[in-house]
Amino acid sequence: MKIVFANSAWVSAAERLILHGGSWRSVRLRVRYGLIIHPRTGPVLIDTGYTPQATSGTDRGAALRLYGAILKPQLNAAEQPLPVLARFGLTPHDVRTVIVTHFHADHISGLSQFPNARFIASDAAWSRLKVRAAWQNLRHGVFAELFPTDFETRLDGLSTKAWIAPRGAIPGGADLFGDGSVVAVDLPGHADGQFGLLFAGMERPLLYAVDVQWLLTALVQRRTPGFPASLLAEDFAAIEPTSEVLRRFLADGGEVMFCHDPEPKSYDLDGESV
Repeated sequence: MKIVFANSAWVSAAERLILHGGSWRSVRLRVRYGLIIHPRTGPVLIDTGYTPQATSGTDRGAALRLYGAILKPQLNAAEQPLPVLARFGLTPHDVRTVIVTHFHADHISGLSQFPNARFIASDAAWSRLKVRAAWQNLRHGVFAELFPTDFETRLDGLSTKAWIAPRGAIPGGADLFGDGSVVAVDLPGHADGQFGLLFAGMERPLLYAVDVQWLLTALVQRRTPGFPASLLAEDFAAIEPTSEVLRRFLADGGEVMFCHDPEPKSYDLDGESV
């Protein structure tokens, strides 16, 4: 099984907003998404990153336009999903599965590019999203217009998956493909229904922990940002217990990756020849 991560865009933020005690210097954050080449399931995307649908689409609603104007993501054209797939000899129609770790714009904006895909996501979080008022979803960073109109009919909910029990510092979760190769690990705090992905079969077990923190430094040094970053979290009080799970995993020899950490990782596509 091959795993790579691409950087869909760059977003700049003051360090002190993402690292407790940080300076006002600007930090250039990545917006990763992943590609798994699974031996049985075939090409699988992990989210989609930022795409033009969220940043420049002419039919965007006022709230999504304001969101883009505030964050100002700079798209990385070479590592958008379609050219990355082409590097592996694939087209959007070849992708039959997209894992949606949570429903924020920088993770779902490209879902409409994959008409043949099923979406593995938290069906519990989707049920809650459906009954919220539009303003409540916006308050939680969810833009309903970015979902394909048939999202629900293509939803493959986590509740239908078999459960793998934890083993020491190795967390348990939902077995996405029935072979233990990719396990969805519940990671509460940042967003409703957020889960990470455990690849326990790698030489060094990998946990893609999405947006539990923005920086690995914040995790390792226990420098979780406070106010005003806390306003962005679904459940800020849950971030530290979730972070402690990741620290135990690291201490046991595992590797943790985040979506936005700017430091290059061995799984990043940067410079890789295909």
